[in-house]
Amino acid sequence: MTEPFIIAGREIKPGSREIVEFPLPPLSTHSDLEMPIHVLRGKKSGPCLLVCAALHGDEINGIEIIRRLVGLKTLANLRGTLIAIPIVNVYGFIHMSRYLPDRRDLNRSFPGSDKGSLAARLANLFMQEIVSKATHGIDLHTAAIHRDNFPQIRGNLECPVTLKLAEAFRAPLIIDAALRPGTIREAAVAKGIPWLVYEAGEALRFDEVSIRAGVRGIVNVMREIGMLRKSISLKSFVPRTVKSNAWIRAPQSGILRLVVKLGACVNKDDILGYVSDPYGENQTEITAPNTGIIIGRTNLPLIHEGDALVHLARFRNTENATEAVDVFQSELEPSETEGLSGTTPII
Repeated sequence: MTEPFIIAGREIKPGSREIVEFPLPPLSTHSDLEMPIHVLRGKKSGPCLLVCAALHGDEINGIEIIRRLVGLKTLANLRGTLIAIPIVNVYGFIHMSRYLPDRRDLNRSFPGSDKGSLAARLANLFMQEIVSKATHGIDLHTAAIHRDNFPQIRGNLECPVTLKLAEAFRAPLIIDAALRPGTIREAAVAKGIPWLVYEAGEALRFDEVSIRAGVRGIVNVMREIGMLRKSISLKSFVPRTVKSNAWIRAPQSGILRLVVKLGACVNKDDILGYVSDPYGENQTEITAPNTGIIIGRTNLPLIHEGDALVHLARFRNTENATEAVDVFQSELEPSETEGLSGTTPII
């Protein structure tokens, strides 16, 4: 811990915690804009974990996860450094939008460029000034607007370190996700940084179970990499790895009525919902092409032909995966874990 830790030109001393206002390009009105960054530095050396949320400005579950995370008393015993950024895309957050003012997706703009668009410049700045300091990373996301994701961890499971972190997080489901061009995960992995993506909930909505799972998962990862002391606890379920996953799409335009919940187990040929015209005629059944678990779904009843309706995941052993989902949900229900993060549950 003898080497100085400097972020945005500000040195963070061992054993201290600061909120750094990271300057961003100003708004078109010339109003200044900053990205608030929590930096918590332990007295003893250790890894540097970066936890960031709202790369898409309308994905707000992660903001609440980080608010609860940095308030945990257990962080008084931190080893190493925690960088926690609740809102990366401040521009989009202000307008409740996924995108930046230039209509680009920040999470498709990495590693960026210092001479490109606003998105490219912000991505480049973020990589150079923040990501470069991390030894590990967790990126918090939700589904896109009008969609819902069941809590899941995504990562490159061919990397043994990433696999170990994914299992330690203890989301019920793990997806071996290919690297997408332009994402922060791809850019971080290219720098040799193990990186997890936590997907849970819906844009512009808080979901208490997803938030609690996120806080618990990050703490679990911090224990796994030695930033916090490991606790002795009985593991009530084993996270299950998704064998394959695909969206079931609308065969026709019309009004959608889904009859399955997020996290539900369905069998091949089960009815998932119905699409009909606005007058109740020409009804078509939506059926499951395989046995699996619903890990994503649309919440919008008005659909067009080809729209994504239900995200179905397949497993080598669906029964075991269903058990993990059921136990996970029972563990994280607010009535069962009132004191999980010292915060009154969001209902």
